[in-house]
Amino acid sequence: MATHPAEGTAEWARLQEVPHGRAPWRHWGPYLAERAWGTVREDYSPDGEAWDFFPHDHARSRAYRWNEDGLGGICDDRQTLCLAFAFWNGADPFLKERIFGLDGHQGNHGEDAKELWWYLDSTPSHSWMRWRYVYPQRAFPYADLVAENARRTRLDPEYELVDTGILAEGRLFEITADYAKASPEDILIEVTARNRGPEEAVLHLLPTLWFRNTWSWSGDREIPEISAEGAALRAFHHVLGRRRLDASPGAEMLVCDNETNTERLWGEPGPAHPKDAINDHVVSGAATVNPARRGTRAALWYRLSIPAGGEATVRLRLHDAKLPADLDREFTRVMEGRRKEADAFYAALTPRHRSSDEALVMRQAFAGMLWSKQFYHYDVERWLDGDPAYPEPPRARREGRNHDWRHLDNRDVISMPDKWEYPWYASWDLGFHCVTLAHVDPELAKSQLLLIGREWYMHPNGQLPAYEWDFSDVNPPVHAWAALRVFEVAGDRDHGFLERVFHKLVINFTWWVNRKDAEGRNIFSGGFLGLDNIGPFDRSSPLPVAGRLEQSDGTAWMAMYCLGLLEMALTLADQDAAYEDVATKFFEHFTMIAVAMNRQGLWDDADGFYYDTIHGDDGTLTPLRVRSMVGLVPLMAVCVLEPGVLAKLHDFRTRMEWYTHNKPEVQSVVEHMHCRGHLDRQLLSIVHPEKLRRILTHMLDERELLSPHGLRSVSKVHEEHPFVLDLPGGGQARVDYEPAESRTGLFGGNSNWRGPVWFPLNYLVVEGLRRFHAYLGDGFTVECPVGSGRQLHLGEVAREISDRLVALFRDQGGRRPVFGDVGLLQGDATWHDQILFHEYFNGDTGAGLGASHQTGWTGLVADLIADGG
Repeated sequence: MATHPAEGTAEWARLQEVPHGRAPWRHWGPYLAERAWGTVREDYSPDGEAWDFFPHDHARSRAYRWNEDGLGGICDDRQTLCLAFAFWNGADPFLKERIFGLDGHQGNHGEDAKELWWYLDSTPSHSWMRWRYVYPQRAFPYADLVAENARRTRLDPEYELVDTGILAEGRLFEITADYAKASPEDILIEVTARNRGPEEAVLHLLPTLWFRNTWSWSGDREIPEISAEGAALRAFHHVLGRRRLDASPGAEMLVCDNETNTERLWGEPGPAHPKDAINDHVVSGAATVNPARRGTRAALWYRLSIPAGGEATVRLRLHDAKLPADLDREFTRVMEGRRKEADAFYAALTPRHRSSDEALVMRQAFAGMLWSKQFYHYDVERWLDGDPAYPEPPRARREGRNHDWRHLDNRDVISMPDKWEYPWYASWDLGFHCVTLAHVDPELAKSQLLLIGREWYMHPNGQLPAYEWDFSDVNPPVHAWAALRVFEVAGDRDHGFLERVFHKLVINFTWWVNRKDAEGRNIFSGGFLGLDNIGPFDRSSPLPVAGRLEQSDGTAWMAMYCLGLLEMALTLADQDAAYEDVATKFFEHFTMIAVAMNRQGLWDDADGFYYDTIHGDDGTLTPLRVRSMVGLVPLMAVCVLEPGVLAKLHDFRTRMEWYTHNKPEVQSVVEHMHCRGHLDRQLLSIVHPEKLRRILTHMLDERELLSPHGLRSVSKVHEEHPFVLDLPGGGQARVDYEPAESRTGLFGGNSNWRGPVWFPLNYLVVEGLRRFHAYLGDGFTVECPVGSGRQLHLGEVAREISDRLVALFRDQGGRRPVFGDVGLLQGDATWHDQILFHEYFNGDTGAGLGASHQTGWTGLVADLIADGG
């Protein structure tokens, strides 16, 4: 059993206490979203217009039904009690309590956060965390951001906060929140506000403590309470128990209720001290807070006058003791101790050959992933039928979004793509998250993969939920691969975990076979499959021509799924011979899919590439000749069976030998390599080595798919030679090379798979190449890049692509490609080392695009660095 590199560190010791129930170090964490408005869960409209039903303007006044949001906040793992920060510069029309962004209708490229903040550090137990936020000293340009983005078209770049000029002359507060746990229930927080401007400025800082409103919807009479007592806030909840928030002196205590201000929103009578009472009191001096200083929402109001270049600090301590806690020497000792323990933990994870800059990138990527764990609550049946204390929702909803997922009842802390743009889980994203998380918290990674297959997630028919906008959408089935990779990274040979995942994935595999192979020909569809606009039309909608779409990626994903389940079965068969039978099943099923893929129109021999194909009702096959990631997914379906494995599994080996001998067509996807003195090694792959060479001439050509920063999602050849499909009736569908934001509204328009670099598929290509190299060895070389004259074996090609991906974030002569042309991030020494992990990256320049904090699968950069490749 391999040892974890962080064994012996204090943080690793804490993680070992969690599974055995000795200390609940994960009980409190950064589980607050940064946007709860505009989500599907909060939408009770008849038409499913979530953005309109609960807009940003309502968020400060309206109690959330399903989960809370806040700035740099924490909560317990059931989100009973929350702590976050509010700020005011004396000029804004309301308190800054949450990240501002444009909704899906306002942004010229869809929804987009319009602020600057960073997740700079976190240990997996959240014993130490750091968060940083930039707040302008002048009025935040809400109206300007809305108006200018509305004026711009899809052909224009997005208009961001740094473009408004509001941060000129450094007129901003740089606010840092450091968290440290003295024990699982004793949390220390130090907030430091630095005035970057040329003059003294006043910052209103309001640490805010509140209970998530669970009583209004259920009619529960046991309402929790927060009260101001002396210099502290006391909180009591009948399940959570008692908590006390001690704080630095000088604050004014403000208390109200986490209840909707119905009078402001709808002109109807409501509570005397509603959710926005603290806002109204601070901003306009209204007598709205409760003079009795009791309620369910409270804030400590600090007025900090900070000189130019100076700092102000506030200390807080949330704990379960009755008496005041130390905010002086012991506080300092714990803070420093936890920070040093975090340093030791990440030093142990960093390979020796990595530079200090790469170590910084890796650590911040892990931090972003750990900060993006969020409490997610969604009971679909309750949501569809309505709450007992409220009117019945529109009946149209019972046949609308997610109506066939009534069994789904989620209330868990889940790793999510992003805390603002994607504050909900996505099943295939989660697989990639777990691979990276396995480096820092293997038990968490395993638990997340097990969770998505549990009965309150997986549909009774075997489908995994995609995401809340439509649980019935279909994501690529990467979970078998992810489970194997987590098993490998964890290194603890946890066969129990692998077995539990395997049984659930077999159910899901059967769903795929029964639902997505239309004619039983082993050719699969699936729709958009996570690659939103990669085709000439929406692959999830009815075709604009008579026929059906047969998908290269859908079919290859299923071949990869077979190989993942085959590897899992072979691993389990080492301890339980019953798995040999099912291993045989997945071996044979793989060969049927792989043979079909090569013989039924998805391989184009003239171009040497795989394409989606329209199978017309008249029997014609029309390949969609877009050279894209769709044609590279087949490279990911590869597995090497070593002689040592085959020697131990006689029944499996015997059946495999009979099958390959008696079915000659299978030999095109099963290669043999004789090992002297041993059984033959076996290469299982869709792509024969000679086809692999042909595909790589496109993939490794910098005029096509290979960019300076990884593999493009669509070939640059389509910049001058767009793919055009003539449609019945005279229309056209086309794909151009678009290296930056999408220029069309296809599939929502807020992401783009027509040229940018995306981490998840790049990562899987790197994995596939490493597997090919494990079989073909150093003697199999290709030119990389094409035209360079440099011959590399496939392990070196994988390393080349990996290095280009890491280089997106690496400091290169004072510039990081991810920052693009943002001078503030490139040129300011303070900001230059604060990394943003974007959703995707410009296919030419590497500039970050899309969601600015989607560390989720972009966090794979941490895996690439930590793995030492």
